[in-house]
Amino acid sequence: MEVDGQRLRDDIEANAEFGALDGEGRGRTVLTGTEANRRAREYFVERLEDARLDVRVDAVGNIAGRWMPESANPEVAAVAAGSHLDSVPEGGIFDGPLGVYAALEAVRTMRDGGVKPTRPIDVVSFTEEEGQRFADGLLGSSVATGHRSVEEALSLTDGRTTLEDALDTAGFRGKGRIDASDWDAWLELHVEQSERLERAGIPVGVVTTITGITHCDAEIVGEANHAGATPMSERTDALTAASEFVLDVERAAPNVGETAVGTVGKLDVRPNATNVVPGRVEMGVDIRDVNYEAMNEIVSRARDALDRLEAERGVETRFDREFDLEPTDMSDRCRKAAHEAAEDAGIDTVDLHSGAAHDTMRIADVTDAAMLFAPSRDGISHNPAEWTEWNDCAASTRVLAGALASLAR
Repeated sequence: MEVDGQRLRDDIEANAEFGALDGEGRGRTVLTGTEANRRAREYFVERLEDARLDVRVDAVGNIAGRWMPESANPEVAAVAAGSHLDSVPEGGIFDGPLGVYAALEAVRTMRDGGVKPTRPIDVVSFTEEEGQRFADGLLGSSVATGHRSVEEALSLTDGRTTLEDALDTAGFRGKGRIDASDWDAWLELHVEQSERLERAGIPVGVVTTITGITHCDAEIVGEANHAGATPMSERTDALTAASEFVLDVERAAPNVGETAVGTVGKLDVRPNATNVVPGRVEMGVDIRDVNYEAMNEIVSRARDALDRLEAERGVETRFDREFDLEPTDMSDRCRKAAHEAAEDAGIDTVDLHSGAAHDTMRIADVTDAAMLFAPSRDGISHNPAEWTEWNDCAASTRVLAGALASLAR
């Protein structure tokens, strides 16, 4: 099977015009339910229909186009592939759309190559993967896997409107619920968002595990006081204590595991005035690893750090673990199909983990699932400078097509 790289490129380039940004790079802003999102969805549905797929839109805006060739048994479970069309503000053109249009191109490639699958194949775009307007991400896949009800999802708000109203306005609030547990298998192609493939000179990565994610809220309370009249020895400075905590988190991750990462990415300093000793600091902590025990160890060390600061600096602290998602292993069966497809195509692959969350980690809870990565230039993503070479897009799509063909037989 030979992928039509130009056809794939044309689709991604066309999608890049929706929400396109001026300036350097190829940026786009496509938030769920916006005009740019509506246009991206409409174009995708047109391309599905052009490929003679039966299109369905569910109640939360998830879109699926089904290929049902004469060789397929309509009574057996389908295999599916796809990703998402929404973006972060000022994001790139590949994150999400590559996986959506690679799945469509895989179906067109199979059809052009005379492949006769015995299972139907679904091409899918999930709603609100990025979590930039409604909820905290992975929204559409969380509904498709039963982690969140349709009613709960539709009631989510961005502070001005609900998801239900936004989808109504865009014309993409359908009916029912696409149920991922009905699929026999799922595959997602995504840009790597790191430099490992580029450094290795390898065009396709096969994901072993998607990282777990823990988000914690930490608070340090000292005493706000005059910056000039309060002697250094008499201060209870919440920000200096917080600076030690930030460094403790930074030190903990590499000491716990090779793939573990810990980030304090958000600080709210109060009263946030130049001439006032800071009295309170609230922090957002992000902890990730493919080993859940390592994640728990970093959390434990963060708590210990706050206890130490209470004893040494006289501050009061609070620590809450607000969000916790365990690492997700990919299906051996699906990964084997990917490796064999790459070998048949003469394309090199390497096993690697994902440090970012993806819809696939939800789908893996209800059926066999796997991910493929394409290289990201300089590891940049969520940025107009995000770039994946077109030949790498085509190579990874060829592997995706071969794996889908195998699983669909």
